[in-house]
Amino acid sequence: MTIASNQIKSEIVVIGAGIGGLTAGALLAKRGYKVTIFEQATVAGGCASTFKRKGFTFDVGATQVAGLEPGGIHHRIFNELEIELPTATFCDPACAVFLPGETEPINVWRDRQRWQQERQKQFPGSEPFWQLLQKLFNASWQFQARDPVLPPRNLWDFKQLVTALRPNTLITVPFALMTVGDALKLYGLNQDLRLKTFLDIQLKLYSQVGTEETALLYAATALAVSQNPQGLFHLQGSMQVLSDRLIEGLEKHGGQLKLRHSVNKIQVQKNQAFAVEVLNNKTGENQVIKAEHIVANVTAQNLVALINQDQANAVFPKYQSRVAKLPPASGAFVIYLGVNRTAIPDNCSPHLQFLYKYDGEIGENNSLFVSVSKPDDGRAKSEQATIIASSFTDTEKWWSGSQADYESLKQRYTDEAIAKLNTYFNLTSETIIHQETATPRTFAKFTSRHQGIVGGIGQRVSTFGPFGFATRTPIKNLWLVGDSTHPGEGTAGVSYSALTVTRQIEAISQTKQ
Repeated sequence: MTIASNQIKSEIVVIGAGIGGLTAGALLAKRGYKVTIFEQATVAGGCASTFKRKGFTFDVGATQVAGLEPGGIHHRIFNELEIELPTATFCDPACAVFLPGETEPINVWRDRQRWQQERQKQFPGSEPFWQLLQKLFNASWQFQARDPVLPPRNLWDFKQLVTALRPNTLITVPFALMTVGDALKLYGLNQDLRLKTFLDIQLKLYSQVGTEETALLYAATALAVSQNPQGLFHLQGSMQVLSDRLIEGLEKHGGQLKLRHSVNKIQVQKNQAFAVEVLNNKTGENQVIKAEHIVANVTAQNLVALINQDQANAVFPKYQSRVAKLPPASGAFVIYLGVNRTAIPDNCSPHLQFLYKYDGEIGENNSLFVSVSKPDDGRAKSEQATIIASSFTDTEKWWSGSQADYESLKQRYTDEAIAKLNTYFNLTSETIIHQETATPRTFAKFTSRHQGIVGGIGQRVSTFGPFGFATRTPIKNLWLVGDSTHPGEGTAGVSYSALTVTRQIEAISQTKQ
């Protein structure tokens, strides 16, 4: 039911229709606000969107979803929006990980007992380390389910944080400043190269950094969320289904989504955001749209670029400086293949990781995360399949040099990826029907993310939880959602940040009443 006009609260503009922006917009519309989402692309979803080629449906970036189980963040949000959850199946194993020179994978099973047996077989003597992760995960998961605000930026935020604490939360306190590498040393496992290699490749996927840098508390969740009663899900149809359902929730409750509209500037006066400058990419028309609140579903780097520095107060340059000092975020090189199913080995897991070389840290383009469509999952004809393989990459190299240099680099990466994939798949001119690649330049063009970076800012101790970027920015009525904020990347992570912003705006409205 659409909210009646006399029930409308303040007007809210959301910048960006990624999962975080769509979730924030839909929730705010449901709670009675007049919401308009502006998205520069032709489709919503951002890095979780989809494109079609020659009868194949390819997920742009994200290929797995967490939080669809009862009590999970997507389950909670869809219930509030009164829309149906998308059809999905558990990923089991969540991932099959191939280490260098090995032909048998390490299977990350959803069943806890089966996964315990697998890791004890693969990494003898490591169980005390895994038990620590499980204890930290249990406490952290229960804490997050009580909707704390991290990091807190005012008294209301702090109250939500304190309200979420319980005695068992204190278990996590001694480990708040530890990395995964510190925990390995604690249990005398830091010389176990095979275990460290496995953790590095998994953590690089979920946190952008390896064992020596990833915050232990973040890793505890990232490495355990794929086990029951939680799990990772494979959506029927494509990842676009998630965006489509959120758009349904937005419009059901009176919100608007305007595609091909770029927000080029956020206007600020007396340290308060009050309007956005919008370019209609279809007509070329420029507009200034006023709003009481502005929610930016962008990277922290993009947010800084949207603000006129001379309009912000003395606090914002400190914010800008912090963003500028962040370690470089990763981009992605992705190859999309539409193939005959004869290219796929029997009993192939839908999600795989391959590490081809290890020299103490994950090297550039030495690992590939691969997603393979299931028969009849809506991504290809029954006798065909999609293969999506991605590797993290330094964005700078893709923006320097000439166009010829760029094309040469792109071709080299493509050839290397095909060669590496061919050690497992049967990729020939007969089995490959369609082939396409994306680089950081591609992601920058279609998502407008700074330099095409993906996956947030990296979950180091210095950027996780109480030390991370808040949804409440230094500028009044300007909010940040997405993978730059707590609790991090992934559709579940950005949805938590959207829920936080919704609650914060709601609290302000209630104070004014």
